[in-house]
Amino acid sequence: MSGKLLDDLGQLQRAAIEVVWELGEASVHQVRKELARKKKLAYTTVLTAMQKLEKAGWLTHRTEGKVYIYAPTRTREQAGANSVRKFMERIFDGDALLMFQHLMRQSKLSDKELGELRKMIDEKRKERKK
Repeated sequence: MSGKLLDDLGQLQRAAIEVVWELGEASVHQVRKELARKKKLAYTTVLTAMQKLEKAGWLTHRTEGKVYIYAPTRTREQAGANSVRKFMERIFDGDALLMFQHLMRQSKLSDKELGELRKMIDEKRKERKK
């Protein structure tokens, strides 16, 4: 699978993969229909974007009659985690604590969000003790 980051995809490729993630799997026609809500696109334009996504390892397809049904090769969460990891390496020299400290200082978190963070920290501590 290609190591290409989600951030490296073009605008149309990103929009197409988002539609496929949303639907679970989709034909070019279905993706075009969803994208047409914002901008009219030619079938061949969407087809080309999806073929590039497949070549880059983001999509795979199966055939139903004469129609290709595309499915993602990784989840949105996997793609996002890879982008965050690369960002952390590039900006914070791979130091997760430094990145977390920066985010905490720069964010206005609600009590609910702080509670969620505390819960995540407590769960992480429990995992370490196992």
